Amino acid sequence: MLWLIFALLTGSAALSILWPLIKTPRGLSQGATEVALYKAQIAEIDRDAAQGLIAADDVESVKADAARRLMATETPARTPPKGRGSIGRFAVPAAAFAAPALAIGLYWMIGSPTLPDLPLEARRAASPERNELMAAVAKIEAHLAQHPDDGRAYEVLAPVYLSMGRASEAVRAYSESLRLLGETPERLAAYGEARVFAANGAVDSEARQAFETASAKMPSLAKPRFFLGLAAEQDGDAASARRIWSALLAEAPADAPWARVLRERVAALPDGASPAGADAETQAGPRASPGLAAKIEAMPETERAGAIRGMVERLATRLAQNGQDLDGWLRLVRAYAVLNESDKARAAVSDAKRNLAADETAIGRIDALARELGLEG
Repeated sequence: MLWLIFALLTGSAALSILWPLIKTPRGLSQGATEVALYKAQIAEIDRDAAQGLIAADDVESVKADAARRLMATETPARTPPKGRGSIGRFAVPAAAFAAPALAIGLYWMIGSPTLPDLPLEARRAASPERNELMAAVAKIEAHLAQHPDDGRAYEVLAPVYLSMGRASEAVRAYSESLRLLGETPERLAAYGEARVFAANGAVDSEARQAFETASAKMPSLAKPRFFLGLAAEQDGDAASARRIWSALLAEAPADAPWARVLRERVAALPDGASPAGADAETQAGPRASPGLAAKIEAMPETERAGAIRGMVERLATRLAQNGQDLDGWLRLVRAYAVLNESDKARAAVSDAKRNLAADETAIGRIDALARELGLEG
């Protein structure tokens, strides 16, 4: 609201300058002033005559001359046209406030009064290229506000959002481009990548589905295969991650810039396969991958939470497809409990018992865990 205060101050300053122009003049008019002047002259002639400063023969002629001038000034003055003063009185303040009112109205329509000001140092530090990029983004956003069904504009804007760190907006833009332009392997892969960035590096179920669909449509496309390997690594399935990434490396061009990084990731994978599960922090179970747990433990708090939730979600998706994994159900129930999602934990207990109803030992272990975590009923 600071801009509104400045506008009011500007209007006040203009009014203070123009106020003398709209005031009704007070005091003597010009004619009355001249009458008083000539009367003073006649009185002065009398005083001079009494003191002998003017000859007696000249007194009458001087008075007559002054009287003629006096009578000329006492002719009735022309009265100003009716309404002229009132028009001027209102026209001046109207002109004074018209400019600020017009500026405020235009800014309200095409400006952004709710956005915070950019500090001076940040404006100085901003490179011309970034300023040009911001201007281009604003132009495309304004275009989309008028043409919300322009899928090409969303497709152009989405990767720019992603490069600027605005991952959530990139997800929405890619989603709109998919809706308006249709699914292609490239668009699906880009949409999934944006979701991974928005989830702080976790491959959630929707991103995974996008990668799987893209890979099925175009098996040679590298991006969805890389993220499917990442999803397997986050699940603790090192064998699948190694298989996916090794095949990708075998097909990679010799000068591929990402090949060296991918080789390092493959080398860092633990030997052997481990079932999906939560990390050490969620007490997922004895078969969780130690290497994966150590990696998640070293993550910043915000990334760690996203990685944990992503793994739990993928475990739930896998169990919905194959519900005969008792250890998987136990890990899922315990993970939900640690995440303070009691309703989901109870639902997982019910789903586990329904899938394993023929196995009395499994039912006993599920009930024991539910009692331990206070999930009965």
